[in-house]
Amino acid sequence: MATVELRFSAQPEHVRTARLVAAAVARRAGVDEAVLDEVRLAVGEACSRAVGLHRSHGITAPVSVVLTEEEKSFSIEVGDEVPGPGAEPAPAGPAGASATRGATPGVGLDGPDSEADADGEDEMGLAVISGLVDDVEVRSGANGGVIRMSWPKTPVTVLP
Repeated sequence: MATVELRFSAQPEHVRTARLVAAAVARRAGVDEAVLDEVRLAVGEACSRAVGLHRSHGITAPVSVVLTEEEKSFSIEVGDEVPGPGAEPAPAGPAGASATRGATPGVGLDGPDSEADADGEDEMGLAVISGLVDDVEVRSGANGGVIRMSWPKTPVTVLP
């Protein structure tokens, strides 16, 4: 089981790099060429979502991407460090201010409705990912969230 781990600061300009790395590793792992565009798009959506969550919640920790080649599949996990709904908020920033997804509907860090707008973008990104990837799992907890996506590998044909 080969694994590649990528961590990048929550800046939009790094999402392109994550997409390129994911496509290269997927190709090397044996994912069908016809699916590589879906891999690139799904990773771009998941990373953009994580970057947006980090930036809107003032989190300076990096976004993580774990690419794993398994026997019959290739999986990618994109993780953020934003606590999920209902989780105990962790202190953020020097003043100890904190925020969680869904903390106060309609009121975000930037004023009224910014949280609602972020939730709408979050749901749209998840819908796009679900449309691109057949096997997707979204988890959220006190330590952050993870989007796990996987694709089958193309069977290797052995010529006589």
